[in-house]
Amino acid sequence: MANNQQKRVIVFSTPSCPWCRRVKSYLHQNNIRFKELDVSRNLNAARDMVRMTGQQGVPVVLINNRPIVGFQKDKIDRLLNIKGRN
Repeated sequence: MANNQQKRVIVFSTPSCPWCRRVKSYLHQNNIRFKELDVSRNLNAARDMVRMTGQQGVPVVLINNRPIVGFQKDKIDRLLNIKGRN
């Protein structure tokens, strides 16, 4: 049974972060829509990220309110049902 419902994905990032660029590129390659929040410009988003994760580092990928700190491809794949595409 296929799950066609798009999960809510938010990427907390900064413009200078290479891992942020990688995670966003990976999501684009897999046709995953996401909202990007630049924590270097959005103080409220930065506070939310720290409150959820206890971390100040980026990227943080939030999938249906489940935070993943860093570009952890296996966890992203599992939560978004990405199977063997990349």
